[in-house]
Amino acid sequence: MSASRPPLLPYAALLGAIVSLCVGTSFAKSLFPLVGAQGVTAYRVFFAALILLLIWRPWRHPIVRADLGKVALYGAIVGLMNLVFYMALRTIPLGLAIAIEFVGPLVLAAASSRKLIHFVWIGLAVLGLGLLLPIDPSAARLDPVGVGFAGAAAVCWALYIILGKRMGHLHAGRSVALGMTTAALIVTPVGLVAAGASLFQPKLIALGLVVAVLSSAIPYSLEMIALRGIPKRSFGVMLSVEPAIGALAGLVILHERLVATQWLAIGAIVAASVGTILTTPAEAAIGDAP
Repeated sequence: MSASRPPLLPYAALLGAIVSLCVGTSFAKSLFPLVGAQGVTAYRVFFAALILLLIWRPWRHPIVRADLGKVALYGAIVGLMNLVFYMALRTIPLGLAIAIEFVGPLVLAAASSRKLIHFVWIGLAVLGLGLLLPIDPSAARLDPVGVGFAGAAAVCWALYIILGKRMGHLHAGRSVALGMTTAALIVTPVGLVAAGASLFQPKLIALGLVVAVLSSAIPYSLEMIALRGIPKRSFGVMLSVEPAIGALAGLVILHERLVATQWLAIGAIVAASVGTILTTPAEAAIGDAP
């Protein structure tokens, strides 16, 4: 590492990326009453694609036909992942939605190694999910539809990692820009159908741009800094605190209060994620979602 760069800078950048993503997602949820979850998803994906296209300008570097299908499928999964995650946020708290979503890459990372210790981590994650079940009648009940959407986001995240590895030979920035553009082509019409002309109000467009900047542009930029100075395993461990930070963001911004068992559930899933990463080969580590 360069002597001019403080050793803690990459870690601070990654923490900033996680906080920005959680704050941006909380802000996005506050816009649901105005344009719905589908409309906010359209804002985020459309503006994120536009920003990435302007930064990376992938049209300057033609892609071979054999890779077009991979990029298109990758983009479709990115769009679907964003949509179902935002649909989950309509009825369940942010921190819990992120925790459930984390189970997808966690199981994928564990399955890729098949060590005995990974059954412990999977069991811990299952325990965390079990704590979210309405076992205690006095506890807050989670909407099963919202949980289902979060589960779908978990599957999409696992598929996103698999498809992303298949594009490992491509330039990361340009492939993500093309993938996000594909996602925008899929998700934007869904938002238009759901929200209609409301999406074209100048004030809401500006707010949608803020969502994209906080949820995509800033986190992506900060992660680029972090990846230059943080080992992949440490990157994954730090990323694992995202459900807890999401829960805190939901508490502060959206006033989403969780009961003790829900905090324990988040803690169990975070611990399972950290344990999985520390006992999994670096090439199979959990990757961030766009």
